Amino acid sequence: MTAPVRFALVGTGAMGSLHARVIAQSPRAELALVVEPREIIGREVADRYGAAWAPDLSDLSGVDAVVIAAPTEYHHGLAEQVLAAEKPLLIEKPVCGSLTETEAIVAEAEKRGLPLLCGLLERFNPAVLTALALVHRPVHLTVTRHSPYAPRIRTGVAWDLLVHDVDLTIQVFGGQEPVATRGSLGYFHPDSVPGAEDVAEAVLSFGNGALANVSASRIGQRKVRTLVISEVDRLIEADLIRKDVTIYRHVSLDAATPDGRGYRQQSIMEVPELISNREPLAAQLDHFLDILAGRIDVDVERHRILPAHRVVGALLAGDAG
Repeated sequence: MTAPVRFALVGTGAMGSLHARVIAQSPRAELALVVEPREIIGREVADRYGAAWAPDLSDLSGVDAVVIAAPTEYHHGLAEQVLAAEKPLLIEKPVCGSLTETEAIVAEAEKRGLPLLCGLLERFNPAVLTALALVHRPVHLTVTRHSPYAPRIRTGVAWDLLVHDVDLTIQVFGGQEPVATRGSLGYFHPDSVPGAEDVAEAVLSFGNGALANVSASRIGQRKVRTLVISEVDRLIEADLIRKDVTIYRHVSLDAATPDGRGYRQQSIMEVPELISNREPLAAQLDHFLDILAGRIDVDVERHRILPAHRVVGALLAGDAG
């Protein structure tokens, strides 16, 4: 029997605490080390799962891989330390807070031949997996990700939210990047960090003439997570919160109704069975473990990171067009 992969977890905030639980529950993994500069918080999480605690990354000799779930502004420096220690890395999205830093981390991992996976978690959402399995010839997408305001998120919504939906759009179109991007940013909330956008809207154009509208907001009054894929003859709608999928087909019949006042129309709805019911974070961990085990191509996974980051980076730089 293969020994569990020993993980170091960096960061014990909202996402870090979830990663700690998922790692500890996996029969293929072990939470060996919790890295958290706040000792009381770090020790509490470490003790809960039988792990050691450390305030920094100075000693990774006892671990096989690392998960970084610290705030985005610390990602670049932390990722550099992990890669310098020759450890495979699963890092929360975005990889870094700028495209330049993200490209540098991906290049460093490639140079060292190390596995690198970005936590674009919606790839593992059961509704997304089902929708992607159903799609045939998409021509138009609408992806909406709106949330109430969260003061703990210091980055703008483009890196925090929109990157998920740009990535989903690219996956729906078979991995191809958009040939053009048009977008707008909105700055509204008085408590936001200066320069951090509260709303990001973008239209992505693809080489086959297909279009995608992606919308992210953190000034909504309820959480909305929807993916709508339009084909010429049907529509696939996925609710990423409820984790369900509905297929719609509209049929128009050129025949008058009995009273002669109009034409009969019909909408056909199908609710397909989800291909998975796994918690996305657990599925993502298994995917990373499969990369480490050599079951998934390391280079392919690294190369899948940059397309969405490039689109968001261009949007923020004002280079979209």
